[in-house]
Amino acid sequence: MAAITKQHAGTTGVDRLRSRIDELNRKLLRLLAERARVAQEIGELKRRNGEAFYQPAREEAVLNAVVAQNSGPLSDEQVQRIFVEIISACRALESELKIAYLGPPHTYSHQAALRRFGSSATLVGEASLPDVFRALENGRADFGVVPVENSTEGSVGITLDLLIDTPLLIVGEILLPVRHALLSLEEDPKKIHKIISHQQSLAQCRDYLAANFMHCEQETVASNALAAQLAAKNPQCAAIASKAASEAYGLKVIADGIQDSPNNATRFLVIGREPAARSAREKTSLLFSVADKVGALSQALGAFARNAINLSKIESRPLRGKPWQYLFFVDVAGHQDDPALKKTLGELTRKVLFLKVLGSYPEAAPIGRRRVREKAVGKG
Repeated sequence: MAAITKQHAGTTGVDRLRSRIDELNRKLLRLLAERARVAQEIGELKRRNGEAFYQPAREEAVLNAVVAQNSGPLSDEQVQRIFVEIISACRALESELKIAYLGPPHTYSHQAALRRFGSSATLVGEASLPDVFRALENGRADFGVVPVENSTEGSVGITLDLLIDTPLLIVGEILLPVRHALLSLEEDPKKIHKIISHQQSLAQCRDYLAANFMHCEQETVASNALAAQLAAKNPQCAAIASKAASEAYGLKVIADGIQDSPNNATRFLVIGREPAARSAREKTSLLFSVADKVGALSQALGAFARNAINLSKIESRPLRGKPWQYLFFVDVAGHQDDPALKKTLGELTRKVLFLKVLGSYPEAAPIGRRRVREKAVGKG
């Protein structure tokens, strides 16, 4: 009898808490509906004023603000994912956004696009990185998401090359933790004879493959998801891809977390046709070339030092058609219209052969440390 009474009391307590959750759900639904209606009003004002519907600086500020106010028990990452989807759904009420990325679905580019734009945006998978750029240039997409560098293997050369001639601008960046899995129809690793993946992913798992699959041939393909598709047709093949791709293509997870570096992450760029609005924390990317003479690069970089401009990245790329001449890709802190950086760019113009500003855009918060307290989150 005592046990029954205790069970009844426990059930009553659970029922009471469930009723509380039901009440909170109704409140959340009312608040979401109110937020959506306000978003629709903002969308109408943007339409009348000819303003862009997607404003990366504003969205980045909103995410920073809600995460800064998070007191748990949900993690900052969970809060961010929830609000990305809320923003995505409300943005879709303002206007449909088409986002081009390196497809097919379940590539890391696809994950990055979802992380930034949410599932309410229309995500369009393209067969190659040049196709992503062409989708925007031809008006088939509004924005594109392209990988630019990996924390282990460095820059994605083809993206840098495509940025040279395109009229498109960088309007944002995404930092995505990358966790590789080995996927196959075959559960027995000894029966696998070929490993398929994107060349960057193969390189990021070099030590693991050398220790465990030295006997296997390696094949590079355009994307990790394509590798998963191919592995799904041949049980003697395994793909390096995201764990999510295993469910999509009916593959078994032979091993997870096989990347050589536990802190493996890829930086993606968001590209668009119009410049991004000002934000609280900004980065500017540019490229330039210098004359082939002693001290030319030193003189160019001196302009940044004299004006106290912090360089967070500099990389050289061969200048196509001109052997032994190079373009330099540079990321700096600040916006191109800031007085100090504007002065620097003016000086740089006089010291280089070619200068192109690729865009000023909101700087992504470091992975796991989005807790940036803004003085203000800006206006609608």
